[in-house]
This record gives sequence, C-alpha cells and structure tokens, in this order.
Amino acid sequence: MTEVSDREPPRRRVPRPARPDRSGGRRPPGPGSGPVRRAAPPPRVIRLGSPRPRLRMVGLALTLVMLVFVVRLLQVQAVDASAYAAKAEQNRYVVHTLTAQRGEITDRTGVALATSVDAYDITADPTLFTREQLRIDDGPEQAAALLAPILGQDQEEITRKLRPKDKDLRYVRLAGRQTPQVWKQIKDLRSALAGRAQTDKGTANVLAGVLAEPSSKRVYPNGDLAAGLLGFVNAEGKGGGGIEQQLDEQLAGEDGKIRYAQSGGHQVPTVGSTETPAVPGVDVELTIDRDIQWAAQNAITEQVEESRADRGYVIVQDTRTGEILAMANSPGFDPNDLSTADATAMGNAALQDAFEPGSTAKVMSMAAVLEENVATPGTHVVVPNRLHRGDRLFRDDIDHATWYLTLNGVLAKSSNIGTILATGQLGKDQARANRVLHEYLRKFGIGSYTGLGFPGETKGILAAPNTWSTSQQYTIPFGQGVSINAMQAASVYSTIANGGVRVEPSLVRGRQGPDGQFTPAPEPEKTRVVSEKTAKTLARMLESVVDDEEGTGTKARIPGYRVAGKTGTANRVDPATGKYRGYTSSFAGFAPADKPRVTVYCAIQNATEGSYFGGQICGPVYKKVMEFALKTLQVPPTGTPPAKLPVTFKP
Repeated sequence: MTEVSDREPPRRRVPRPARPDRSGGRRPPGPGSGPVRRAAPPPRVIRLGSPRPRLRMVGLALTLVMLVFVVRLLQVQAVDASAYAAKAEQNRYVVHTLTAQRGEITDRTGVALATSVDAYDITADPTLFTREQLRIDDGPEQAAALLAPILGQDQEEITRKLRPKDKDLRYVRLAGRQTPQVWKQIKDLRSALAGRAQTDKGTANVLAGVLAEPSSKRVYPNGDLAAGLLGFVNAEGKGGGGIEQQLDEQLAGEDGKIRYAQSGGHQVPTVGSTETPAVPGVDVELTIDRDIQWAAQNAITEQVEESRADRGYVIVQDTRTGEILAMANSPGFDPNDLSTADATAMGNAALQDAFEPGSTAKVMSMAAVLEENVATPGTHVVVPNRLHRGDRLFRDDIDHATWYLTLNGVLAKSSNIGTILATGQLGKDQARANRVLHEYLRKFGIGSYTGLGFPGETKGILAAPNTWSTSQQYTIPFGQGVSINAMQAASVYSTIANGGVRVEPSLVRGRQGPDGQFTPAPEPEKTRVVSEKTAKTLARMLESVVDDEEGTGTKARIPGYRVAGKTGTANRVDPATGKYRGYTSSFAGFAPADKPRVTVYCAIQNATEGSYFGGQICGPVYKKVMEFALKTLQVPPTGTPPAKLPVTFKP
C-alpha cells in the first residue's frame, strides 16, 4: 500500500530564458580577466514643482469674485431693494385710466342732443420703437410718417412722443377719442407691415408698438342745433362751453383705473390685474324742445342772412314755469367739427351779449307808472315833435306833428317822448322818479344774473340812479343807457304774462344717474314784481301794439290768437369800437294774450340790408316761431276778441 503525503510535491526548476547579450556577444570579464571599467552614473530624475501656491492664488481670486457678488447681492437685496423693486414694478406693470362714459344731454322729450359713442385712444410703447427692437435707427420717424395723415396730426409731434427723453417710458397717448374706423385703418396697416416683415427679414414692422384703448367720443346728432346752448367737449374730454362746461363734473362721471402686467406692450394674461371700475356720468334732461329749437334756429338764421346782420338770437320760454323751450343763435357752429368753427360764433350770444334793448324795455316803465297809480291806460299824453330835457332835445323815431295819445297809445306807437313824460310822474322831482324806476328795473331782473348759472353769462349794466347822467335819466325809460341780455328781456315779458310773478328761468328739468333714478331740478325761485291787475292791464296794452293799425307790431299777428308784444329799435354800441354804430332790432311778446302760455323774444344785431326796424325784421321771426310753438304745445286758439284799448284822443 502506498502512503499518500499531504505535502505539496517539490516544484520543478525550469531554466530561465537566456538574457540577450548586450555586449556584442562578449561576455563580461570575470575576475582576473583584464582591466575593470567604471560603471555609468544613474540618469538624472526631474521632479515637478508643488501645486499649492497656484491653488492658493486661484482660490484667492475666486474668493474676491465671490465677495464682489456677495456685496452686490447685499446691495441689491438689502440696501437698494426698494428702489430696484419699484423700478421693476414700474417697467413690468402698467396703469391705465378707464374713461367714464359721459352722460347724455337730451331735450325735454328724451331726444338725444349730445351723446357718446365708442371710440379709441391711440397709444404706443416707445421702447418698441428703439433700434434694439426694430433694428433700424429711424423707427419713430417711419411710424410717424404713416400715422400723421391717419390721425390728422403733425408728424414731428408724433415722432417726439415715440422718441421721448425718458428712455424707460412705456406709455404715450398719440391721439384721443378716435373713431373705430381710424383704429381699423391703423390695425390693417400694422397687419400688412407684419406680413411683409415675415417674408422680408430686412423689413421692420414700425407700427408693432402702436396700441389702442377703448374710450368714447362726444357726438351731437343734430349738428349745429342748439350748439351755443350745449357747448362742446375739448380734446381732453372736458366741457369747453355751454351746458357741457357748466355741468361737466356731473356729466363726466368718475374715471376708473386698471393695473396689469405687460410684456412687449401687451397684457400678460397669466398675471392678475387690479381694476377700479369707472362710474358713468349722469344724463341731463333739458327744458329745451328739439322741434321748437329747430323752428327758432331756422327762423333767426334766415333773417340774419337776409338782413346781412352780425348776429341774432331767439328765446322761447314757458310763461308759467319759466322753462326755456328754445335758445337759438345765428351764426352758430357744429360742435362735431370745431376745426371749421368761427371762434366768434362759438359762445351763446343770447346770454353773453350785453346790448341796449330799446323800446322793448318801455314795458317796464309802463309797469312802474301803472303800479304807482300815476296814470292809467286811458290817461292823455300830449306828445310834441321834440322834447327838451337837460342838455338835449329828444325825438321819436319819426318826425311827426303833435300826437294826442293815451298812455296805451304811447306804448302802441312806441313814443320815446311820451315815455319820458309818463315816467317823469313817478316822483316829485326827477331824482325821485329815477329811484322809483330803478327799483322796478331791479325787480324785473335787470342788472342781475338770470339764475341759469351759464358760463360767460353777462348780467348787463344798470348803474345806480344817483350816478345816472343828465341824458341817462331820460333815455333809460325808453331802453337806452342800460344794457341787458336776451334772456333778461324774455323774462320781463314772461313776468307780465305770468300775472306779475317772475319765475327764475331754467334750462335743466332733471338728472338721471347710473342707477336709473330721475331727480327733478329744484323748483325755480318766484318773485312778485307787480300786481296781477297791473300785469293784466299791461297785457291788454301790449295787444294794441300788434292788433291796432297804428301799432308798430302788426307783422307779428297770428290768425286765431290774441298776441301781446312790443317792438324795439335801439342805437347799438359796436363792441369793437365802443361807439354807436348800427341798430339792435327786437320784438318781444307772448300769446295767447288773454291766457298766456309762451313768450318769444327776438333780437338782431346790426342789420345792413333792408329795414332795421324791429317790427319789420323781428316781428315776422316772432310770428313764425310763436305759431310753431303754439301748435307743438297744442295750445288752442282763444276765440275771444282783443281788448281794443284807445290809442289816441281828441284834444
């Protein structure tokens, strides 16, 4: 049996491969085989420098850079945080005004006289016209050249707005209250440029930064109808005259605001916006009747043109309520297009012109005489051809032999001399008579504002009686030396028609707010001027002016109606020179005389063609307007005969 050992068997020695002979086949000399050579020195080892200094320098540099960033970060986030936040907020967020809808102005029946329609404010973001955005240097100039003819503005002005001094300015308004057609024209042109820019990379869309905001535009549907009364709205959207200016705060409402994030001139829809809604203005209902206004305006315009006069005005008033049914001026203007308007015709001359009324003022002198019981309609008045008073000789409008007139006849024939003689009885002396007459003139509203509160209204000129000159104390009784406006003159006759009670004139019937609730205007102030008896007597006397063949107002007769009225022809003060030149022609009256409903006053300034007498050129205007008003208001004819008071007496 063979015994197995657990030790490893001995390794077998394997001969090593022979080393190559590096000595050229010669073996190295052994001991005693010859001279011994010295061994070559070992090769020199090159060692790398230490990297630590370089790492320290790089670390130091990085530390300094990081320190700069940290300092700047602290400055931005801590020291100047609020300033940068405000600047970022300013550049990112835009605040625009939401224009309130302006209230309507309507006539007494609800017909719109002034309204607002949709419009657009054309705006721009100046930063979108820079070289960085358009890659051209003259972007603002090119855009202005395209926009100027569309907006009707100066090209240089538009360029200035698109290239502002403030480089960070993001919003400018190029034009306000443009029609939808204007904005559509700009949009179409902008779209065409955008399409061209896509196909031709060298073309820039210079209108890309032009935007629009919804707004409103004031429109007057009836053109120049009642323009002097309504006024207009200026480029800033503010009332520039008339009712538009007088009631601007109520009509305008309250503008709102909207704040939103924007980018590239457009709102970012994903970012919330804040909005304060605009509050619409109130609607104003006037006392004016559009149809009567139209009739009055047509009549006065035709006569002013026929007479080649400087101007004229007509007022129609409800005698019972004091409401003004029409207030027409000629020449007028179209508030829809102020560029063609004559600046001298843009006001409301019926309230803003002060003029000497002439003989239409004699009714106030007669009212004082009757109320003071110094004469009656039948009192005899001997009227010579000339009357010497003070340092002057007074005459009537025509030369005549001595007239033997009643007091009624003095009014019917419009005698200046007869009026001087009658009012001289108001006091024991002329000074006392002057004071009494002055008191009545003041009661009738002369020398005071009418109460309408209309912009630019004149209160006329009525001097204190102790300052009346020698001539004034005799001319004021027949309407020279005192100045009034047309509304004051109409109010005098409405006072007589209303039984001697003056009702303060009114133009506004009421207002309707955004909630739809109508608020009537306050009741007008009422003041008794003369007794009802005196007023009725005066009404009968005024009938003689129109009805009697010797009266001066026969052209104002209206078939079927009793008419009370008075003519006036006064020397006119030229507003340009302050001297007398030409005449103020007028007619005032009411109808029906026995049951008054409507007062009409007409005045024409400086008629230069044909007659200049009030009865001849204003009488027909009165007739046209009064007839139309009576029919419109459905006032039935009275059917009773006129008073037929005597005009003359036999000496």
